[in-house]
Amino acid sequence: MSNEKQLRNAFLDYATGRMGRRDFIRGALAMGASVTAVATMLQACGDSAPPPAAETPPPPPGPMPATAPAAPPEPELGEKEGELHIYNWSDYIAEDTVANFEKESGIKVVYDTYESNEEMVAKLQVGAGGYDIVVPTGYIVTVLAAMDLLQPLSKGRYIPNWGNVAGLFKDPVFDKGNLFGVPWQWGTTGIAWRKDKVPTPPDSWGVFLDPALKNKMTMMDDMRDVIGAWLRYRGKSLNSTVDAELQAAKADAIAAKGNLKAFISAPVKGQLVSGDVWIAQLWNGDTMQAKAEQAEIEYLVPKEGSTIWTDSLVIPKSAPHKRAAHEFMNYILRPEVAASISNFTGYGTPVEPAMAMLAQPVPYPSGEELSRLEYQGDLARATELWDQIWTEIKAS
Repeated sequence: MSNEKQLRNAFLDYATGRMGRRDFIRGALAMGASVTAVATMLQACGDSAPPPAAETPPPPPGPMPATAPAAPPEPELGEKEGELHIYNWSDYIAEDTVANFEKESGIKVVYDTYESNEEMVAKLQVGAGGYDIVVPTGYIVTVLAAMDLLQPLSKGRYIPNWGNVAGLFKDPVFDKGNLFGVPWQWGTTGIAWRKDKVPTPPDSWGVFLDPALKNKMTMMDDMRDVIGAWLRYRGKSLNSTVDAELQAAKADAIAAKGNLKAFISAPVKGQLVSGDVWIAQLWNGDTMQAKAEQAEIEYLVPKEGSTIWTDSLVIPKSAPHKRAAHEFMNYILRPEVAASISNFTGYGTPVEPAMAMLAQPVPYPSGEELSRLEYQGDLARATELWDQIWTEIKAS
């Protein structure tokens, strides 16, 4: 039996209650399903918010209580440990953050990096690394929580700086009540360009259809961002599951591909700096990192709209130094520390009092801007169609 058919059968077993959540996730990943695909399948079954590790039995029949039940007590974590292991994306922390934390706290930090959510999840699955903090993108928090791999936070006991978090980043759809995560950085996907090469700001995704810029443009090597951009170009949701809308996006993407130098993500920064690329679909933070080397680089979110995302610090349930992890979480929520991190990464800070300390603050989206920005969400049964369309775009 093919992996694809096995995966369908496993999803059916999970959706109908014949297989538990954790067994389904572990099995799906073992069959080669991506973390993104597993997340969307969970959401298709209504698992959009990370559940508690243990199921709560239904209340006995009778009248409803007059008040809502109290939240479960936060875990007591004991004495602060002297060591902390962090696993984060590359180029995603200020150069002195760890050293300053070590000096102040007396905690020795071991710091490793990764390049994809899949790489990080794979290590957690096999229990490798002994990490105390990892930094998944929003929807991955849902997957890790559903796999019972995350430690609920004790914010009230050990994270007094929680009050510094801006309201926009509290109670996110992927982690209701911030049960598991502390927001780290946030950002958008948009267009980076060299204003010395392209004087008129390219304010539409349609710029990638311009043959006059052939071989001077790139789009990201990312299915959700590329197809999502062309959906927005046509006024559709970047989470569309409508076949006709997706086919139109595919046609636009294939037409644009003829003008592209490549589908490439983070490594395009160097090509923008050198001037080999003039226009690139890119994240705002990576653009700001490139701008630090080349002042002619600028960034905007196209008028049709784009993606917004948030990454979070979470603690694996297997973490050997949970109290030290809380100590670090509380530390990075201090305004001056948060400002230092965002000044280096170029991404937005979720720490509201830090905004006044930033050299180039990324403003929180206005109501109008939020109406043009979407979090990547549930593709449900259309995941397979998206995969097929992306394959056809890349092969064209």
